[in-house]
Amino acid sequence: MDEGTSAPDRFVGQALARIEDPALLTGRGTFLDDLSPLPGTLHAAIVRSPHPHARIVSVDLDRARAHPGVAAVIGPDEVTAALRPFPLSLQTPMPYYPTGTDKVRFVGEPVAVVVATDRYTAEDAAESVRVEYELLPSVVDTAAAMEPDAPRLHDTAESNIASDRTFTFGDPEEAFTNAAHVIEGSYSFPRYSSTPMECYAVVADWQEDASGPQITAYSNFHGPFSMVPVLAGALGIGPSQLRLVVPKDNGGSFGIKAGIYPYIALMALASKHAGRPVRWTEDRIEHLLASSAGSDRLMDWKAAVDADGIVLAFDIDFQENVGAYLRPPEPATLYRCFGNITGAYRVQSVRLRSRAVVTNKAPTGLNRGFGGQQLYFGLERMMDKIARTLGADPLELRQRNLIAADAFPYATPTGGIYDSGDYPRALQMIKESAGYAELKASQAEARARGELVGSGLAFIVEPSATNIGYVGLATPADKRPPGRDKSGSTEHVRISVDLLGVVTVLLGTVPQGQGHATVARQVVADQLGLPLEQVRASVEMDTTSTPWTVTSGSYSSRFSPLLTSAIVEACDRIRSSITVSASVLLGADPSELELVDGLVRVAAEPERNVKFRHAAGLMHWDPGALPDGVEASLYAEAAFTPPEAKAPSRTDQVNSSLCYGMVAELVSVRIDPDTYEISIEKVTAVHDAGTVLNPLLIEGQVHGAVVHGLGGAMYEEMAYTDAGQPTSTFMDYLVPTSAESIFPLDGMRIVSPSPVTRLGAKGSGEGSSMSFPVAIANAVEDALSAHDVEITKLPLHGNVIHDLLHRAS
Repeated sequence: MDEGTSAPDRFVGQALARIEDPALLTGRGTFLDDLSPLPGTLHAAIVRSPHPHARIVSVDLDRARAHPGVAAVIGPDEVTAALRPFPLSLQTPMPYYPTGTDKVRFVGEPVAVVVATDRYTAEDAAESVRVEYELLPSVVDTAAAMEPDAPRLHDTAESNIASDRTFTFGDPEEAFTNAAHVIEGSYSFPRYSSTPMECYAVVADWQEDASGPQITAYSNFHGPFSMVPVLAGALGIGPSQLRLVVPKDNGGSFGIKAGIYPYIALMALASKHAGRPVRWTEDRIEHLLASSAGSDRLMDWKAAVDADGIVLAFDIDFQENVGAYLRPPEPATLYRCFGNITGAYRVQSVRLRSRAVVTNKAPTGLNRGFGGQQLYFGLERMMDKIARTLGADPLELRQRNLIAADAFPYATPTGGIYDSGDYPRALQMIKESAGYAELKASQAEARARGELVGSGLAFIVEPSATNIGYVGLATPADKRPPGRDKSGSTEHVRISVDLLGVVTVLLGTVPQGQGHATVARQVVADQLGLPLEQVRASVEMDTTSTPWTVTSGSYSSRFSPLLTSAIVEACDRIRSSITVSASVLLGADPSELELVDGLVRVAAEPERNVKFRHAAGLMHWDPGALPDGVEASLYAEAAFTPPEAKAPSRTDQVNSSLCYGMVAELVSVRIDPDTYEISIEKVTAVHDAGTVLNPLLIEGQVHGAVVHGLGGAMYEEMAYTDAGQPTSTFMDYLVPTSAESIFPLDGMRIVSPSPVTRLGAKGSGEGSSMSFPVAIANAVEDALSAHDVEITKLPLHGNVIHDLLHRAS
């Protein structure tokens, strides 16, 4: 992969191997199931609903309670007596508890928890729990759920529409009135998920003292830590009464482990009733049934286009299937990409309707590329449809509409501020590297011979470092109380230096394989002029001791832009202290000193120097030698809070992310004429993530995102029958393996440093999960162009193509 230019520092920009790997490769990782944090811990099993929609008539827990080895059994009565509904992201009469209370609303919803001496005993006793249900009609289809006579999931609500907002920016009415072409398309994006190797795991301990409940929970939760007040609200305690500990190793997440918090509340309550700590580890069937998933979305798009093929306006209708409950942070999927809803194109006017709809499916949440997969499937399918309608080449049509390189920073109509980029150059790189004209000519010749070959392009803007203020858009501006706005992309870090000059950086994020500790060492070593061996990085999260804020967490590609910026700010403070200490030893002014190669030296006279560790030692051993008024401290905590992350305006504009990278992908496919199997022949891609901190790690992230996108495009779908029964095993839920993921990938990189982060870095690793599904869809439609087939939904595989061709003929 061509990495372009990078930072000039000694370590940042180098392809250094991860320091995390040796422990993982030798079986010395510390995942939650490797820990035995609390003595006397009991084990839990969960009784789940087999029905998608039913009223709970009665729950008989007595036989389970009498089972040998059982310490406690809790059900709906215990839940409603002790817990409150989770605070929701907006006011809606759809209360959400960690179990069904009055009704169950999806297959796999918890109904009761059995706590016993071991998991086997708990599972055996769980089989003796008797639940009497009154079966109710179910609805899983989004459009059907919005009908007035649809089965009502929540009796306290007027309908199944949990949120309905309409936005207008610019003058779409005029654009559509004067348009030379009005082009429409309707699309459906599937529900698919993350399938980490490690499922959910929780150890909870409920203790009481004079001040009230004190709850400690160990879990593989990864953030966002805005879920801490949500969790505390359900438990009826203050956030300071909840201690959350996350081990340093997390067996994958890709967003899904943000949804673990209902189980933390449930196991905390189980611990209260058992009087001892309780451990629960999710199995794979439980994970597929009831953990979380990316939402499925219906989309209606309308584009106003002038005679030259310039898109003037979009009219968009999003209908989001969020499952049985509006589980926080939902309806965030609708708004995470609000600022970049027009993508890479200079569209001036937008009308948008966003609806979140509850159905008898499992609740939704974060999934890699959160909101971006759905958005770009509609947007980039529309760009291809516009090109086809106008008889234009898809690449050339995009070229006409791209934001110019000299337009940055660029303000979108919805409030996004694109910080940097060169979109035309990226498309030109794709064109040249792929030999685009020759490729299209050769494919046309192959199609004339009856071969099914084609290519598809996707060009997306990749948001990173989410501004949580976007969640407020679900509430109309006149109903958002003044002074109660939410905003921010803050991240915290703590750095200390010991008496031998060893620097320790404590991070407020918990990675799931991204290599945060590796990159943090590179950044600190460069900022303080030290060898890597003199820097340690710790990523273990404990909310009682690790610096954090509600926006902290390993999500939304936050590490590169935010946490590294906080590291730089903390290093600035450490450097200031070290130079004061060294100035005493050197008899020089601190402003004359620099930190290089483990030394503190006079910049104009490099031979006058002291070792970094000696300067640090003076702080520890001889603080009396310091100038008056200087604190003897080599400890710095910094919070990077970018001013660009503001709350939504009164006109509902919001800069929904701090940084905006870019991905352009061209995918070539071949379809077997007998089996209709799709083969990916080549992928040509250009990425822009700003300053490249570690090219080896970023390339791994890109490949992972490609495979995640491949799954959503061709394999993965959490399918439900009309009766509400879901996919629940890997026999039905297909995940691409290494065999399906082997294809040529020609990757290139543009480096357009961000002006709003300290190192110029943006996020990376989510982009291809957003672009790859629609690029494949565009390629498949191109391959089937002779048959007048339109691709409007995913996933695509042999059966789907057979049906499309059968209907077309």
